[in-house]
Amino acid sequence: MRRRPVLAAVTMIGALALARCGGSDSDSAASGAELSVDAAYIPQPVSDSMAAGFLTITNEGDTADELTSVTSEAGEVTVHETVEGTMKEVDRLEVPAHGQLVFKSGGNHLMFEKLKRQPKQGQSVAVELHFAHSDPVTVKMPVKAATYQPTTGHSGHTEDSGH
Repeated sequence: MRRRPVLAAVTMIGALALARCGGSDSDSAASGAELSVDAAYIPQPVSDSMAAGFLTITNEGDTADELTSVTSEAGEVTVHETVEGTMKEVDRLEVPAHGQLVFKSGGNHLMFEKLKRQPKQGQSVAVELHFAHSDPVTVKMPVKAATYQPTTGHSGHTEDSGH
């Protein structure tokens, strides 16, 4: 008869231990990637079917993440990097912990193809960024003049007023 309270206590300790393990998952998530996006824009394309896009993804978290894909209702979007003057499509790019992944002219960029309509200056194009570990992030990318050159400064942020 004394075994029931002991068995109940052992069961309770086991359940608490399992619950504690489950709690540590949320603790790890809290110290994961903390992503934000700024300086997003698309230069008005000169082609009816293709465009490029640029932005900066900042990770304030303790854990690196990876950009794995980008989707948009505007058309097909692929991720490209430029190394030694050669552009190539990539499956993923790292967003370092406490760092940035920068997309800029002559470097990493988004390539929009098979556009449903040509984006015009003053409009915006919505994209969804997909990551290996973080939730997707939706970004509205304003369409700027084809000759737009962002002014850099302040930790990689860009002037985006368009004035």
